[in-house]
Amino acid sequence: MDSRLAQFAALNQKDKAPAYLSLVSEILARQDQSFIAPDLHTLVETVVQDVGIVVGRQVLSELVRNLGTGGISDHNLRKRVVEETLNTLQPRIVSYEEQVNSLRFQLADLLETEEEWSESARVLMGISSRSLPDEEKFRVNIRIVRLLLEDEDSVQAETYYNRAASLSNSTSDRETQLQFKLCQARISDYARKFLEAAMRYHELSWLAEIDEEERKEMLSAAVTCAVLAPAGPNRSRVLASLYRDERSADLPSYNILSKMFLDHILRPAEIRTFEERLRPHQLAKIAISSNDQLASTIDDDDSAEPSTSTRRGPSTVLDRAVMEHNLLASSKIYNNITFRGLGALLDLAPGAAETMARKMIEQGRLKGSIDQVDKLIWFDAAREEDDAQGKAGGLGDVEQTNEDTGAPFTKRWDLQIRMTAANVETIVQHLAEKGLVQQPAVTA
Repeated sequence: MDSRLAQFAALNQKDKAPAYLSLVSEILARQDQSFIAPDLHTLVETVVQDVGIVVGRQVLSELVRNLGTGGISDHNLRKRVVEETLNTLQPRIVSYEEQVNSLRFQLADLLETEEEWSESARVLMGISSRSLPDEEKFRVNIRIVRLLLEDEDSVQAETYYNRAASLSNSTSDRETQLQFKLCQARISDYARKFLEAAMRYHELSWLAEIDEEERKEMLSAAVTCAVLAPAGPNRSRVLASLYRDERSADLPSYNILSKMFLDHILRPAEIRTFEERLRPHQLAKIAISSNDQLASTIDDDDSAEPSTSTRRGPSTVLDRAVMEHNLLASSKIYNNITFRGLGALLDLAPGAAETMARKMIEQGRLKGSIDQVDKLIWFDAAREEDDAQGKAGGLGDVEQTNEDTGAPFTKRWDLQIRMTAANVETIVQHLAEKGLVQQPAVTA
């Protein structure tokens, strides 16, 4: 090899390119592959150091093209050649930027087939993007995000996702846009923005371009994120959308979905079954703030009783989601509940149960009030009245004023009587219109 390279060095400049190109083809065509890697390494070093840039680019482009089209069939040998060539060219990336980028793409592909996700992503991070069009930059960033998420590195993945988001309008390719939307959903999932992730997953589960099995997985991911989302009106709307999706009935998590949508209280056995299907980031521990810890210890006079829990708050994301749901479900069952009773329901200390209820009321996710003197939580009745109310008998909209008696039971009783009467009047009118009942004759 050294003698051949010495002969080429004595050639005229115009004759060097064909000579080196023929040598590349000769080396790759050898039956004995044991000397391919060292000979190519020697060739690349010689071309980079002793031959001009014009000839060097021609030779290296031919070598990169052969490596990319299967010039070396053995996976490990090809990987070694690509790595050694890349290490030689990297210090001279200004002169050989196109060749270095092509080698990085090839090395990333090889590492990805070995499921070395993070290593493959790091190789792509080193690609010089100066000469790449915006559409190609967008694809590279999306690929880096996907690879990092495979290794659960959501922090670094979010950085490259933000870069990709600024270039999202640079392509009209449908497949690339779908990959970007999937990255959006997964980033929201890892960032514990479960409500946003559930909506994005559910949207993707309807797209016909995606394989049926993958759409089912996305629907399942949407249900999981909806269950883990903070309880409240927004989550209720997402749960309703998923519950009414007829495909959800075939999912393993349909039982917990239906119970959450119907505001049923969840039992520990059901939670354990659901927990087995969660991913590691969805089981992350959560810390209780010092303020919440202090508030949960105030007025715990009943903590000495053996039936009272001593837990000061939820320990995981799932734990918090289930407790908030059970608290919201209990508001549909009870008019009021004591701190100790709510603590027994949620497996929390009475003070911690009050703290959770207070935070949900402050955030507008629970309607009610807290009586700290009597240690009671009062739940407000739903204020949405039936559309027919105030229109019975064809009278149209009737302005109604509620007398403030100061008694919550009286208000609720009056509201139920008014709604029941309006509903009965509406039903009678519908039956009369269909001729199923006869109106009584009016006598003078």
